[in-house]
Amino acid sequence: MDFVAIDFETANGKRDSACSLALTVVQNNQIVDELYSLIKPESDFFWRNIQIHGIKPEMVADSPKFNELWPHIQQFFGPDQIVVAHNARFDNSVLKKTLEHYQLPEPHYLSLDTLATSRAFYKGLPNYRLNTVCDALDINLEHHHNALDDCEACANILLEQINHFGTPALKSYVQSV
Repeated sequence: MDFVAIDFETANGKRDSACSLALTVVQNNQIVDELYSLIKPESDFFWRNIQIHGIKPEMVADSPKFNELWPHIQQFFGPDQIVVAHNARFDNSVLKKTLEHYQLPEPHYLSLDTLATSRAFYKGLPNYRLNTVCDALDINLEHHHNALDDCEACANILLEQINHFGTPALKSYVQSV
């Protein structure tokens, strides 16, 4: 299965405040490429978000704004492309709200949520947070809430699910966005 995993971190509680983004590209069930970028949001940072991900305003001062980054990544968001995230509702909404903020057209793509698949396939975990699922599957997650590490972990969760349950078992979790 070919897909791209995505993960955003935000500067505050607003969904259009992306301050970092990572993509992990998977082709033929192998990670073939990754992208990570800090993003300069057009809103203030909230102390709690900084506490979670460690990204401070001065760290993004010279980073691109999302509208400058989008032309380099929009090719991964086509009608036949699967975009995977752990808690896809969050990451899909950050993408949507950020695109709206910059008055950029919203793409249509396929989405798969490893939070939902993990709840279905791994009954009895204490919770289904990314770090908990990674621990249960013995997947390395070195820096939780670092977008690149989270994104790679998400890709590895789906690869584990493909290997263990097969692609047909995942098809019903793919939704059009």
